[in-house]
Amino acid sequence: MGLEPVLAKELTQLGANNVQIGRRMVSFTGNKEMMYRANFQLHTAIRILKPIRHFKAKSADDVYEEIKKIDWLNYLEPEKTFAVDAVVFSEEFRHSKFVSYKVKDAIVDQFREKTGKRPNISVANPDIRLNIHIAEDHCTLSLDSSGESLHRRGYRQESVEAPLNEVLAAGMILMSGWQGDTDFIDPMCGSGTILIEAALIARNMAPGLFRKEYAFEKWADFDADLFDEIYNDDSQEREFKHHIYGYDIDMKAVNTARMNVKAAGLSSTITIEQQDFKDFVQPRNKSIIITNPPYGERISTPDLLGTYKMIGERLKHQFKGNDAWILSYREECFEQIGLKPSIKIPLFNGSLECEFRRYQMFDGKLKDFRFEGGVVKTEEEKRQMAEKHRFKKEREFKKRLEEAEQNEEADIRSFTFHRHDLEQKERKDRENQTIRKERTLRKDWKDREDRTIRKDHKEQRGRDFKKGGRDFGKGGRDFGKKSRNFGKGGRDFNNRDRRFDDDVED
Repeated sequence: MGLEPVLAKELTQLGANNVQIGRRMVSFTGNKEMMYRANFQLHTAIRILKPIRHFKAKSADDVYEEIKKIDWLNYLEPEKTFAVDAVVFSEEFRHSKFVSYKVKDAIVDQFREKTGKRPNISVANPDIRLNIHIAEDHCTLSLDSSGESLHRRGYRQESVEAPLNEVLAAGMILMSGWQGDTDFIDPMCGSGTILIEAALIARNMAPGLFRKEYAFEKWADFDADLFDEIYNDDSQEREFKHHIYGYDIDMKAVNTARMNVKAAGLSSTITIEQQDFKDFVQPRNKSIIITNPPYGERISTPDLLGTYKMIGERLKHQFKGNDAWILSYREECFEQIGLKPSIKIPLFNGSLECEFRRYQMFDGKLKDFRFEGGVVKTEEEKRQMAEKHRFKKEREFKKRLEEAEQNEEADIRSFTFHRHDLEQKERKDRENQTIRKERTLRKDWKDREDRTIRKDHKEQRGRDFKKGGRDFGKGGRDFGKKSRNFGKGGRDFNNRDRRFDDDVED
């Protein structure tokens, strides 16, 4: 999310037609060659889906019936395997896995009725992977031409803690406008993802060079000669006359980054050394910094705010005449940098709503910089920054816990959309008020019950507490079987209250 315009620009440059931006997606039209090239050459795509049917559905049964209308023998053989991924953004369909099951059932039932056989499911390595996308009652069933998420380039040999997604790294570089016209520096490079993606962009190398396979290679109409021609065509690659530098304080990260760079065949383009950012000095050549410091979430430092203060100090005194781009998450961290950004771009790093900020470092005063022809913001950047609702009103930097697990890999296959509009907020507030009232009533009821128990203990009117429950022979009620433990001196309402709260909140 946030990279849609970048992906749209990539597709346009690739020669795709009818490019249109949507929510976490960009649609386009093209022939088979375009589909192959999109998988192989796009830097900011997660997966390429080929729609085979559009329909409307208001229930799971509607989905089942519509899927069953498709002649699946055109796409799948009984001996083959398949898998179904679902992306759901709807009030009617709340469970993406349930939708997947209904699609699977429709396909299997059709095969049984027509052939007496059924294809099997293979989650790990299916012959055909399907994707169903539901937005309200609008459904799109597609063939997944990519297979494994395209952010898994294939060059990563080892990783460090909380590695940056390759697609996000490439998107950040393309957003900065850098195309290999200066040196490139990442002073906190980790496993080297930003460095490698920068090298691929600078040399115009396809990120798919390192992939072992794509899902479309298993399709019945796969054109091996056409794909070989695309794969072996290096005519668009270019010479990179500058250099890329990476630094990290952790020697383990340095070794990991070097290993990944070597696996990508980019050792002549990228140099990685162990160095603390606080020792960073003014580079000799014109350079750009793009980096992703720790946020204090999945990875941190002993003095997080002190680290960002140091970053600002280094940039101010040792990076004059250059631009620095920083992706981070906490407002208090940005404040410690102590520099005014010329542009802010909202970006999601997994489930974290971050900002990507540019800092233009110049010697002297801003007035003098502008007088000498320096440009702080382009007209396009001014227009973007002036857009309403670019950021949330009174925006807070906080983790979206409800989506953390689903979006850890930033893979659209498992992404479930959530509404965040005013109407839902009001409904949530009403639900919370109801929950609080019910908790208060439950507490009052518990207090009354506890007082009754204490009174019964005192009076001992023929009730046998040693056997673990009261014996109401006339009433026929056996409290021992209802998990009320009087032997310990009272009922355990605390656990019961927690179960009640869980039920209400769910």
